[in-house]
Amino acid sequence: MKDFRELTPADFTNFKQPVGNQADPVSDAVLRLVVRKLVEELTDGIAIARVSGGNSPLLYVNKAFERLTGYERHEVLGKDCRYLQGNNRDQPEVARIRKAIAAGEPVDVTLRNYRKDGSAFWNCLSLRPIAFMGEPLYLGILRDVSAIRQTEIDLDRAAHVDIATGCLNRQSFIVATERRFATLAGRALIVKLDIIGFHDINAGYGFEVGDALLLETGRRLRETGAATVARMGANEFALAFELPDEASAELIVRCISVALEQDFVVPGARVSLRFAIGYAIGEPSGSTIALVRNAGTALQAAKSDQLGGPRRFRGRDQQEARLRVRLTRELKVAIANDEFDHHFQPQIDLSTGEWVGAEALIRWNHPLFGSQPPARFMEAAERTGLLLDLGERGLCTVMNFARRVNEHRDRPLRFSVNVSATEFLHRNMAEIVDRVLQQTGAEPAWLTLEITESMLLNETPGVLEAFRRLRDLGIGLAVDDFGTGYSSLRLLETFPVTEIKIDRSFVAELSASPSKMSSSARS
Repeated sequence: MKDFRELTPADFTNFKQPVGNQADPVSDAVLRLVVRKLVEELTDGIAIARVSGGNSPLLYVNKAFERLTGYERHEVLGKDCRYLQGNNRDQPEVARIRKAIAAGEPVDVTLRNYRKDGSAFWNCLSLRPIAFMGEPLYLGILRDVSAIRQTEIDLDRAAHVDIATGCLNRQSFIVATERRFATLAGRALIVKLDIIGFHDINAGYGFEVGDALLLETGRRLRETGAATVARMGANEFALAFELPDEASAELIVRCISVALEQDFVVPGARVSLRFAIGYAIGEPSGSTIALVRNAGTALQAAKSDQLGGPRRFRGRDQQEARLRVRLTRELKVAIANDEFDHHFQPQIDLSTGEWVGAEALIRWNHPLFGSQPPARFMEAAERTGLLLDLGERGLCTVMNFARRVNEHRDRPLRFSVNVSATEFLHRNMAEIVDRVLQQTGAEPAWLTLEITESMLLNETPGVLEAFRRLRDLGIGLAVDDFGTGYSSLRLLETFPVTEIKIDRSFVAELSASPSKMSSSARS
């Protein structure tokens, strides 16, 4: 048996049951009764309307139509069923229906209709033209697909919206912003912001509190008047604004900062959040992706200087970002190709004038730019983690050199090597040094590790223990540039250092400074 939606006009005009060459009146009557009973009991709504000029008055509706719409049969017969559209008649599906009826063609649409009580439902409507005794009619089949349609809407929304915050996701933000700016006459502003230290929130309070804070952040940002708001990543958001003039950008950014200043009160916590903010201004006709990227570059600059406040994108920010990426790539190649060597700065015993040691100063023999000092690459090496490999390789190089120098000396030289807090915090330095000594055949007494005085203030468990294990190996520990930070001589009682290096600012121009000379005399 055919599905009711597959019936053709012929199925409604050829109701007669032929017997031979003659019609059987009884069979004809029975068939009509069966068809009428079948149509009346269908779960889909059925409506038949006459096509009359611009109107289509209803001639028949079944019980399912009454249940679906809430209208009783006597209330709708003779009326055009466009009343089901309520005030929502600008749906594109309505135009398709009109066009199909005017052409006498079938049409299938899903549109929003309204019941008698005003509640909305999604109507999957199929219209088929039929002819009865030469009169043009239309058969309509109505089915409530609200549940299915809502699922589709939810899935579509999930594809475009960040579930945790209700903001757009990254890709939808770019698409929506491009559309919004397509007809913009003024300038465009993109603001990106990041919650500083958000990982501490998750670690200290739990992910439930972290998610609640993200939700509240998204809510506050949507109230700033932004054209579009998105969560771009873990704890990063973006906003797009239409600028009346360029001078308004700073005011808008300030308003965003004010909106986020108040404490965040969520179940389980009351938290004061800090945000890094970067923003970029551009022409709406330009690339939205480029503008978002520029705002992101400014955000990274703001994160590196968290006390500097919101940061506007500058052309040199982009150039510096590209240089950092290039530098990281070249550093990886340089480590693999062993492009580093060491220059040695002699250490002299002033009382005897004897050479007692040397400080190893690393240099990068760049194939294009020549010898590069540590200031050019050490920050990038530490930021990217490449310093861990570079540090161990450098230690091996220095100790190999120390073995060659000292194997024929009566009094061996001691070589100093600078190490960073990163190496102590992420590596077992005592184990590494012990391994290097075994590989190179160098003596522990030939090595001194130079640390910064900030390491003396580090309360990370294991740092003091690492110092003690290095001293047990016979390795010297020197504090470099002592006196420039916040440490004191009392800390030297706790940490097993073997020497301190007074920063040159304390001894520079000693003979020309009365205050320095008097301090020296008193000591």
